[in-house]
Amino acid sequence: MSAAAGPAEQRRLALAGAVALLLGIGLGRYAFTPLIPSLVSAGWFSAEQTAELGAINLLGYLFGAASADRLARALGPRRVIGGALALLTVSLFACALPAGMLWYGLWRLVAGWAAATLTIVVTPAVMARMPVARRPAASAAVFTGMGVGTITASLLVPLLADAGIGATWAAVGLVAAVLGAWSWHRVWRHLPRGRAAPATVEEDAAGPVPWLAIGLIVTAYGLTSAGYVPHSLYWVDYIARELGRGLAVGNGYWLVLGVGGVIGPGLAGLAAARLGFRRALVIAFAAMTAATALPLVSSAAPALGVSSLLVGAMVPAIITLTAGVVVELSPAARRQQIWGWATLSFALTQTIGGFGMSRLYAAAGSYLDTIAAGALLLVAGSACVIAALALQRGD
Repeated sequence: MSAAAGPAEQRRLALAGAVALLLGIGLGRYAFTPLIPSLVSAGWFSAEQTAELGAINLLGYLFGAASADRLARALGPRRVIGGALALLTVSLFACALPAGMLWYGLWRLVAGWAAATLTIVVTPAVMARMPVARRPAASAAVFTGMGVGTITASLLVPLLADAGIGATWAAVGLVAAVLGAWSWHRVWRHLPRGRAAPATVEEDAAGPVPWLAIGLIVTAYGLTSAGYVPHSLYWVDYIARELGRGLAVGNGYWLVLGVGGVIGPGLAGLAAARLGFRRALVIAFAAMTAATALPLVSSAAPALGVSSLLVGAMVPAIITLTAGVVVELSPAARRQQIWGWATLSFALTQTIGGFGMSRLYAAAGSYLDTIAAGALLLVAGSACVIAALALQRGD
């Protein structure tokens, strides 16, 4: 595939990028969430063990975030993407076997690693082959894969619940195998075989680098991931078992969260076009904080629906807007490095938050305590973003 892709190649690139995030984030990470009640009720694991498995998956994501860029530079994006797709698919099939905590922990770790690796390596591979004018639309298309993957998991799990946990995981693995094979044969195998080429460095504008503002944005981005842990890991189980409304209802709200994930990148693009990336990011943080805290006020169906939709939408919106703010604030020669810091911040705080939330749930015995903790972390993240914006206004 040439560096300057034609219109048909551009569409395939964007679609393959969306498929990669659908598989990595939507299935590799979040197919586990709607299965938690079934895993507990079938006796495969206790509720505390499923919380630990969720945290192990986050740890794998951290490993992927730390290693993806170096692997891509050493082996080339083609090999890394192909390897991550293959390992991700194997991990999904492996979870069909009730082989105990060690087996499941290993493969949930692999799935987390593959999810982060695909997220970090695929997006630059797509953007580098897009004309500048097409990059915003392509970026939005790629990030919709997260929401579509969440919806796919929400639809597959209830349909296959009666067939058993093993059959459900096998079906998810089959979906991953088919989509991964398509994206490999149509797009990824045509990437250059060599190592990743160094990014082109443009001339930086004169002036000091706003390191404090950048640090605040990176910190806020990390706090987002920790604040999202209760919804990303425990939302279905909270509704199904703690509120006593059943797995079908819990999966319904998970589907609503996935719908939010589909519309979030588009909303972020519209807001950034009208308000600018920075102001739009403040609004996104405020909306996500309020939506996360809403179940603390009410567990009625409308409140749970609004919380699901807005949290699902604001996560990809904040990812998209943070990337835009990093580009605006960072010198061109440091953008990739600073975005790497932001990704590591996201993964590290998510991992710490995952283990911390699992311990909090084990101690408190209620998911509401984890939701409250997540809301407080998002309040802190919102304060960081507001402070960064105030610093830039003062310059």
